Amino acid sequence: MLGTTSQHLASRVHQGNKKKEGIHINLKGFAIGNGLTQPEIQYKAYTDYALDNKLIEKTDYDSINEMIPDCERAIKSCGNDGVSTCEDAFGVCNNIFQSILQIAGDINYYDIRKTCEGSLCYDFSKMETFLNQKTVRDALGVGDIEFVSCSSVVYDAMTRDWMRNLAVGIPALLEDGIKVLIYAGEEDLICNWLGNSRWVNQLAWSGQKDFGAAPTVPFIVEGREAGQLKSHGPLSFLKVHNAGHMVPMDQPKAALEMLKSWMQGKLAATGTRDWISPQ
Repeated sequence: MLGTTSQHLASRVHQGNKKKEGIHINLKGFAIGNGLTQPEIQYKAYTDYALDNKLIEKTDYDSINEMIPDCERAIKSCGNDGVSTCEDAFGVCNNIFQSILQIAGDINYYDIRKTCEGSLCYDFSKMETFLNQKTVRDALGVGDIEFVSCSSVVYDAMTRDWMRNLAVGIPALLEDGIKVLIYAGEEDLICNWLGNSRWVNQLAWSGQKDFGAAPTVPFIVEGREAGQLKSHGPLSFLKVHNAGHMVPMDQPKAALEMLKSWMQGKLAATGTRDWISPQ
């Protein structure tokens, strides 16, 4: 759920820093990996992504797209009419995603190259066993709290925010020079790179036009292209090759190089480092 939380945290920290509230936190930037951030844009990308990757046929595409107007109306209600309408929007819009899955079969919707195994499409049992060892819990200082890979209680509670536009605070951060990296593994369906690319390109800030005109360049790791990068000023978007929803798991070297380069200010494409914040 980092697509729904990281920007809120960054906005709150940045606001606190500007108002000199409490301890100054040296926030320089934040990243979102395969997140759901702007659902009104991203849900409309599901059918395009599915068709491009041959998960559905053109007749399926046309049929499922008939659900999009209802989804758009439901999302607008979520933004205006409170919590229950947001829960309703989640149900309405998820019909789009579920319709694709019914046609595509038992694919892993986090990585369309694989089949879905188990309730989460991955076997995280070894990780759970490791994290629930007493020595590990003591080292982390979490007491007797049990780690679970996906808590249904947390999941259900966060569906209330699922359909909100969570990109609204990002432009103000960009204007103040806070670096933002949006990256996405190209094999992920559920939070696919296409929908993420679209909301990033449509983000309304002073650098929007120049970001749109910026070149897409290869992201090179150990002499090979590991992705496609687009940058302007403090904003970067990276599509990672041969990776699904969890880029660090699928492409650990590329993920490490991405973060190291970004934190060192070396990720940006040619010519973007001349951008100056208007503030």
